[in-house]
Amino acid sequence: MPVSTGAPAPAPRHPTRLAYLGTPAAGVPPLRALVEAGFDVALVVSQPDRRRGRGGATTPSPVKAAALELGLPVTDRTADVVDAGADLGVVVAYGRLIKPALLAALPFVNLHFSLLPRWRGAAPVERALLAGDTETGVCLMQLEEGLDTGPVFAREVVPIGAEQTADELRDQLVTVGTSLLVAQLTGGLGVPVPQEGEVTHAAKVDPAELELRWDRGADELHRLVRLGRAWTTFRRRRLKVLRAALVPDAPPGVPGSFGDDGLTVAAGSGALRLLEVQPEGKAPQPAGAWRNGARPGPADRLGT
Repeated sequence: MPVSTGAPAPAPRHPTRLAYLGTPAAGVPPLRALVEAGFDVALVVSQPDRRRGRGGATTPSPVKAAALELGLPVTDRTADVVDAGADLGVVVAYGRLIKPALLAALPFVNLHFSLLPRWRGAAPVERALLAGDTETGVCLMQLEEGLDTGPVFAREVVPIGAEQTADELRDQLVTVGTSLLVAQLTGGLGVPVPQEGEVTHAAKVDPAELELRWDRGADELHRLVRLGRAWTTFRRRRLKVLRAALVPDAPPGVPGSFGDDGLTVAAGSGALRLLEVQPEGKAPQPAGAWRNGARPGPADRLGT
């Protein structure tokens, strides 16, 4: 989701020497595939090591760790790209702004996980799920001024499964995008096509958006659970709902109330059956095991 200002340098049709910018796990498969395809990766740029745990030890990003394993030079300074001798920059989930001077000095392509111009921004996978989209995809775009506004070299449509989680969808998009990226750079970049269609923006998901509000419809709540971080409360303590299933033809009930099985929870319309939960301060567990310990009664409500 790079943002930049300034005139972009034109991309070469057959790039051979690359600078690669990426940070999270989603950026690792494309990097490995480019190396395996024979591209000369002159430099990898990733965000600085982060401190994790109580000991204060730093941990490299997944992309940096992969680059070191591959024997590639790594830096956390984008300015180093200028002197790397690359003829193209490749951006995959780098997570920081590309400065105007760098954009003007070197052409960049960006692998974006949506069908642009739908879901420009930081969280295209999550927003596609939350909106109930039935399909999304991957675009290889030219990086230019603006937020994911550049023309598109190639795109591929990916259907969204009714039960597919955000992690599963992201993994699928990375696989599809990796193949698309390598094919385009190997076969030769053509002339990118301007984006067409309705523009929507994919802002980062705020933690408050992940609360399950049981007066909403079960379909909406199910999509929220599929993001992987949904939560509610039970007896005033937080309860993460890690997996749940829609209950067809569920009888109406008070939102947040439990059915006779202690696992089916009424929503504003429809119901969800809890499959896996994580009580506050405890490990994830099957919902049945949680029910057997918590023993929700007729007066109990989720969300209270």
